[in-house]
Amino acid sequence: MIHKRLTYIILFLFVSLFSFAQSETERFLTPSDTLHKSRRNAVIISEASLAGITLIGLNQLWYADYERSNFHTINDNKEWLQMDKMGHVFTSYQMGKFGADLLNWSGVSEKNQLIYGSTLGFGFLTAVEVLDGFSEEWGFSWGDIIANASGTGLYVGQQLLWNEQRILLKFSYHETMYAPQRSDKLGTGFFERVLKDYNGQTYWLSLNLSSFFRGKHIPKWLNVAFGYGADGMLSGISDENNMDLPSYDRYRQFYFSLDVDLSKIKTNSRLLRSVFEVFNTIKIPFPTLEINKNRCVFHLFYI
Repeated sequence: MIHKRLTYIILFLFVSLFSFAQSETERFLTPSDTLHKSRRNAVIISEASLAGITLIGLNQLWYADYERSNFHTINDNKEWLQMDKMGHVFTSYQMGKFGADLLNWSGVSEKNQLIYGSTLGFGFLTAVEVLDGFSEEWGFSWGDIIANASGTGLYVGQQLLWNEQRILLKFSYHETMYAPQRSDKLGTGFFERVLKDYNGQTYWLSLNLSSFFRGKHIPKWLNVAFGYGADGMLSGISDENNMDLPSYDRYRQFYFSLDVDLSKIKTNSRLLRSVFEVFNTIKIPFPTLEINKNRCVFHLFYI
């Protein structure tokens, strides 16, 4: 009997503590209705510190492996069939959205969210571009700057026009046969290849149907998605002089599919909403139509 009562007491305490922790988490994640100075200051200090540490780390660890040079520019707009530029657009958009969301959580005005939050990605990536400009291996690319500005503009433009993100920029990745053939350029492990193997990357514009067409029969979460990818790339440009590399047909890929806007799924849990926001950067696998210069392909389950 004593053991049974003790079990009930422990169970009661556990449920109580869990409920308290959950309620505290919900309270913490709830955006402030008015300016919350301590939150705002924490966001500014955290972002500035993280950005500074990252740039210093890149300068000391990454760029230290390559020769330094005087500041110079390069024109790399023809490389990788512009997949690297799509990566800049995507990163700038997501970082800007994240920066604005953090300021919204702090109760900062919508105007200041756009000015100081949504420009986070553009500012940080421009600083990285300057470091590239002093590296012999790379150089400052105006094409990258335009791509960064495009990602920021996609977020800011929608907020000014609709006060919501009706068009999301998403990402998907699948393993390819190319990375093992040139791991120095395309990555050695899975996570490195996600960033470097442009053959396996797809970037998506995901449009929310109910935001454009106010029909009652359209699910709030249903999106249509248009994707862009490329294949057959072992190097930045097709005429790279490397006789050791096999030659593949390089071509662009265009996709049409369905998608899910996780932010449109109704839930009262702030924690679950936060989880949805994180995973809303990834395209949900669906049947997909691919169109390229060689053929049309239907993928029953495209990743």
